[in-house]
Amino acid sequence: MKLRSMLQQSALVSTFLFLCANVEAQNKPLKVSGVYPHLATFNEGWPKTEQEKKKGGQGYENGIGAITPWAGKLWMVTYSPHEPHGSADKLYSIDKNLQVTIHPESIGGTPANRMIHRESNQLITSSYFIDDKGKVRVIPFSVMPGRMTATARHLSDPNNMVYFYDMEGMLYEVNVNTLSVNKLFHKPVPGWHGKGAYTAQNRLVVANNGEEAVFKIGKEMLKAGDLPQNEEDKGVLASWDGKKWEIIERRQFTDVTGPGGIYGSPDDKTPLWSIGWDKRSVILKLLDNGQWYTYRLPKAAHTYDHRGGWYTEWPRIREVGNGKMLMDMHAMLYDFPKTFSKAHSGGIRPVNTHLRYIPDFCSWNDQIVIATDETTVLENPLAGRSQSNLWFGQWNDLQTWGSPTGWGGPWMKDQVKANIPSDPYLINGFDQKVLHLNTNKEAMLTIQIDINGNNEWKDYKTLTLKANVYQYYLLPTGLKANWIRFKVNKDCRATAFMHFTGKPQTSDPAMFKSLSDINSAEAIHSNIIRPANFNKNLQVLQTDSHTYAEITENLTAASSVADSSAQLLRLGQFAKSYTSDSASIIIKDATGTFRIPKGSSNYEHFAYRDKREIESERFMLNISGTFYEVGRESGFLALRPVTTHNKKIIDFCTWRGLLVFSGARKNAQPDGQYFGDRNNGLWYGAVDDMWKMGKPRGEGGVWKNTAVKAHSPSLPYLMTGYDQKSVKLSADRNTNITLEVDYDLTGFSTYETIHIPAGTTVEHKFPKGFSAHWVRAISDRECQATVWFSYQ
Repeated sequence: MKLRSMLQQSALVSTFLFLCANVEAQNKPLKVSGVYPHLATFNEGWPKTEQEKKKGGQGYENGIGAITPWAGKLWMVTYSPHEPHGSADKLYSIDKNLQVTIHPESIGGTPANRMIHRESNQLITSSYFIDDKGKVRVIPFSVMPGRMTATARHLSDPNNMVYFYDMEGMLYEVNVNTLSVNKLFHKPVPGWHGKGAYTAQNRLVVANNGEEAVFKIGKEMLKAGDLPQNEEDKGVLASWDGKKWEIIERRQFTDVTGPGGIYGSPDDKTPLWSIGWDKRSVILKLLDNGQWYTYRLPKAAHTYDHRGGWYTEWPRIREVGNGKMLMDMHAMLYDFPKTFSKAHSGGIRPVNTHLRYIPDFCSWNDQIVIATDETTVLENPLAGRSQSNLWFGQWNDLQTWGSPTGWGGPWMKDQVKANIPSDPYLINGFDQKVLHLNTNKEAMLTIQIDINGNNEWKDYKTLTLKANVYQYYLLPTGLKANWIRFKVNKDCRATAFMHFTGKPQTSDPAMFKSLSDINSAEAIHSNIIRPANFNKNLQVLQTDSHTYAEITENLTAASSVADSSAQLLRLGQFAKSYTSDSASIIIKDATGTFRIPKGSSNYEHFAYRDKREIESERFMLNISGTFYEVGRESGFLALRPVTTHNKKIIDFCTWRGLLVFSGARKNAQPDGQYFGDRNNGLWYGAVDDMWKMGKPRGEGGVWKNTAVKAHSPSLPYLMTGYDQKSVKLSADRNTNITLEVDYDLTGFSTYETIHIPAGTTVEHKFPKGFSAHWVRAISDRECQATVWFSYQ
């Protein structure tokens, strides 16, 4: 009997635990591809009307500027652009059950600063001071106006004071106990669009990443530095020792930090790091033992490049748990060692390239959390209101995003001195590597490598370069080194520029099984989609039945909604943004006219949206079965292919932090990505799920049986971002066709001249690892010619 009673009790306990677990599972918030839709942020001051003209301010952007674990919760602040006196943006906290609190002390603005003040045990973010119990105090904008971009430890009174640095260049000191404010400087150094500030080695270092003036200044107003003296004078990295300002470099810099992260430097000897960029590459500055050193890394995208620095929303170096740090810069996430110094520069390694526009990231509740500046209405009427969200995941998840691919170098047509080594350039962790070279004088170029990142350099190879003759060199895939650098044996104007091509990500067809292939005869749900302007729902219009619906945060249809079909038809019309001929797709914008590969011929009779902004200030092209990323300013010249999907994607957008595709199969079943029923449904994921659709592929040409004039270059044809590349050439007359490549977006160089006998086809396979941005063809005779590229 005793045994029977024990078994009955055990069964009751098991049933109770099962029921509790079931209830908990039912109450657990919906999560799709690392995104919880209910956590999406919106600006509540948005007028909820259509806004079609370019403006700034209240609600035109809703980025999540800073996220910080504190007092048992995750705290975050959102921002609108250009709001130094406040806005309807909020201070949020999220508990372990993912319940959100919007704090009544919220004053909005354009903040991205966060620091934990050790001595007073407070989180400081925006103008909020939050104690370890979650009590919030705030400095009003009437007392301390500005767009707060960084908070740093005080030089002389770190126990009681901190510095606030604003995007226009104002520097304040604030008492952390009384919140009394003292403005120290109005505009001490040149450059605009302040991004970072940090105190280390007895100095405060500040970073500006732009050169678009907010108000008129003269040299006499500055404490150091001057107005721009040349085209490359943009932004600044500067320091202040409490008495004197010093200009470190007139380039575009963003984050300034060190191993102490948001707690600040632990002592006066710890290194300091800052990240920035110029036309050549990403720049990593190191302050070690009072000396500055420069390192360079590739850019994965040009979407961040702008004179004003507007398209780099707070790249960071920050700890993400388990002793690891991440660095984010120009669409590349890096594994960044906490030990990085002059003596120990090894270990920086790319993790991925990404599409997500990342203002901040951290570790919380055993997860990596990444903030986003996502859907905006800036020049984007297809979005009804600005919104962003968080992504939750693990280190392994990050490695499923884009394969590390990028370009850059230490020299771009620079005057270099004989036997003076270039800045070190990162090669660690990249797969295929090609070096593009050119000098205006005959010279010997020596390649040197630092194998272990301990500043011990050895000669690797010496190349003879002819004057004004382009040359490339493929580095072996087996080359193991952290850094590479170059030197020449005479003064000259030199270019040393690299392209890295990563191993393509493994595709995940099951993730996209609800989407129909372009060559399939399956019926699909054809929808126009748009984040609404009048509420927080997703507007959906079935184009075949003209049935209107709205989707809620639970990814189910809202009940009793007003029919907004007319609005969606008016705003969501498909307008073709490209043309094509028998050779390829032709795209044109302010940066030029270009050719890109063709996909299936079925796309020629398939109605779909081919251009849309889905991350703030950059948009996607969806043309002939391939997605491309394009920067608002950098344009088609600098586009990069993301994936070739060959799906019937009718429309796409971001909403509540989710990537949404319309064009699902009518017989699709809910699977964690597809939500809906046989009447209608959509595919939902996250923006960097795109990389899992398959590597970029395609074919096409600059000419196809085209009447070609002698010595007249073809239009440029896209080359970057593709894996296995070959070209077939033919002509009706004996001719020589020269292939030229543009590897740094500044002009074309001769790659190879190929003799084409009349009536024959010559195939050329590009060496594995060779890459450039664009390729074009030139014939030395008038002829009927075909130059046809195949990318597999």
